[in-house]
Amino acid sequence: MFNFVFQRDQMDCGPACLEMICNHYGKSFGVNYLREKCFVNREGVSLSGIREASENLGFEVITGKLTTDSFENDMLPCILHWNQDHFVVLYRISKSYFNNKKTYKIADPAHGLISLEEDKFKGAWLSDEEKGIAVFFEPTEKLYEQEVHGEKSSSLKDMIKYIKPYRRQLFYMFLFLLLGTVSTLAFPILTQKLIDDGVDKKNVNVIFFVLVAQLFLFIGNMVFSVFRNLIALNIGTKINIDVISDFLMKFVKLPIKFFDTKLLGDFNQRIQDHDRIEQFFTSNSLMTLFSLITFSVFFGILWYYNITILLTYLLLTVLSILWSLFWMKKRKSLDYFRFRQKSENQEAIYEIINGISEMKLNQYESFKISEWKKIQKKLFKINVRILKLDQVQLSGFDFINQLKNIVVTFLAANFVIKGNMTIGELLSVSYIIGQMNSPINQIITFFRSLQDARLSLDRLDEVQNHKEEESTNQKKLSVGNDVEEKGITLKNVYFQYEGSDSDYILKNISLDIPEGKITAIVGASGSGKTTLLKILLKFYEPLLGEITINNDNLKDISPKALRENCGVVMQDGYIFSDTIERNIATNDNNINFDKLRHAMQIANILDFVMKLPLKTKTKIGMSGIGLSGGQKQRILIARAIYKNPHYLFFDEATSALDAENEKVIHNNLQEFFKGKTVIIIAHRLSTVKSADQIIVLKNGEIVEKGNHNELVNSKADYFNLVKNQLELGN
Repeated sequence: MFNFVFQRDQMDCGPACLEMICNHYGKSFGVNYLREKCFVNREGVSLSGIREASENLGFEVITGKLTTDSFENDMLPCILHWNQDHFVVLYRISKSYFNNKKTYKIADPAHGLISLEEDKFKGAWLSDEEKGIAVFFEPTEKLYEQEVHGEKSSSLKDMIKYIKPYRRQLFYMFLFLLLGTVSTLAFPILTQKLIDDGVDKKNVNVIFFVLVAQLFLFIGNMVFSVFRNLIALNIGTKINIDVISDFLMKFVKLPIKFFDTKLLGDFNQRIQDHDRIEQFFTSNSLMTLFSLITFSVFFGILWYYNITILLTYLLLTVLSILWSLFWMKKRKSLDYFRFRQKSENQEAIYEIINGISEMKLNQYESFKISEWKKIQKKLFKINVRILKLDQVQLSGFDFINQLKNIVVTFLAANFVIKGNMTIGELLSVSYIIGQMNSPINQIITFFRSLQDARLSLDRLDEVQNHKEEESTNQKKLSVGNDVEEKGITLKNVYFQYEGSDSDYILKNISLDIPEGKITAIVGASGSGKTTLLKILLKFYEPLLGEITINNDNLKDISPKALRENCGVVMQDGYIFSDTIERNIATNDNNINFDKLRHAMQIANILDFVMKLPLKTKTKIGMSGIGLSGGQKQRILIARAIYKNPHYLFFDEATSALDAENEKVIHNNLQEFFKGKTVIIIAHRLSTVKSADQIIVLKNGEIVEKGNHNELVNSKADYFNLVKNQLELGN
């Protein structure tokens, strides 16, 4: 049987296929590890990324365009480029004994193991000239010498820590369940007494007392159920908060690079998965425990009545459970498919909501809605498959259960006719059989809930097992008068987003950024300016080279400590759905309103804010809805100023401002910049003209350095960038 691996997220098809290849040769590295090796991004994975990762693992890799006649089973498994936007594994080709037709066995990480006839296979694989792309693998000694980077899976035991704080509530819940169980167990005995000692003997008093006892037991059971459900709700809610809180805390500690490969829908679906874990622990586990207790007690009573009936019941019960468990594996694969489609569905909804303005402007609504409908159709098909499987599973289970009830009733009636049982015992046995079916149903529910919880844990493990951005051996950033060597130095820095075949975004960057000075970085779009800034902020690590800040290697500095000393305005800076003051002061619990006013004044937004009815208490909509682009940028600038940091990084911070506002803010900032190390990325000459040094980037390389006058006089790249913005003769 081929060792199949599901893709956990929408962009994971390549790493999942490579993991299947590794498993075939007896090695398992884990999809998380392979994702980094394959250079997965939000667009997915490239063929070159898979090839480079495979070679690093220890495979000899051959990539080529082939016809379907080129395949032989001894060449397999191999990875195929599928439908021009996906990767699958071809692991076997079989021929029919009757018509000699080929069947291609495909492991699709998004859909499972599938078999295709040659025509359908060609339609999905062939790209042009009747050929398709395939990647073949030959293991070397290096592969078997590689250290296995297995992924630690969270077990259900790891989740027990969330239950421990609620032991007292669980005890009370346990107590109410026990009382409810005991009251339920009294019903068959009372039923027998009602018939044998009441009806048969025509004793009205017995009938009256038995019925009153049943009424009180029913009321008691109802009260126990109410309290039990209240406790379950309380525990469940708190556990859910604890689990999601820990997930989010881990989530925000991950490096920025991790989020480059993820879509919003993937994360949101994982958070929703917590509900299944919480339900398993708070409801299904306890209910199953008491179902087993109930079943055991009824088991003993049924044994007391008749061993033949008991054995018949057990035989058919085991058969019904085995039938249900048989379908669990198929249900597991469908759960992966549903997760992926729900993730795509949520991503599409977010895009429609967030992009509504652009959609209307560009008449894009119909197309996006039709794309969403396609996702719904896929989700519908998966739900139909799940429904069909559930119907087959439940119908078979119910049929066996009903057959069991009929057979047991027949045996009991036969024993009454033969005089081996009383009518009261017959009714009591019928009641017991009905009550014992409920625990069996609960056991099946438990197994399904257990499977759901394990699947959810597997998906959460990807976040929980990922290396955090901060580590204990990192140092604080050295700033202040005690630092002997000050400034930022870059030596021979190289960076690329994908594998070795991809273009360098930065090439051989050597640069000194002096302490307390303003350094401007200019260049055409795509020259690497923003990437350089993100590397300095430790969003990414350079591929080669060294960066030091105050003579400390950047890789040894804590990212949190670095950013605490940095005021940053990015091109895509985010405005939170909160008040203006909170958007500026962010994590400052006790807002310093003098600092707040000063920051708004420098950012030239004070007058605008003071004219609002609630002033700084004014709530801003999601992502700054209701604010102009210039107003958003001024709030972001005020946010950076409020921190009063040692370093200031501005990436096109005034690009959305009109000339008048830009001039006012530029003049205000000059005083604020004194004594601070400032890096400004900008296209406008007015923003960079007064910088102490200007760095010109072109195609990822530094082509010029100097101040404004020096670079203008050289009449090279800088001159060409700005000659149309001002009359350079002035």
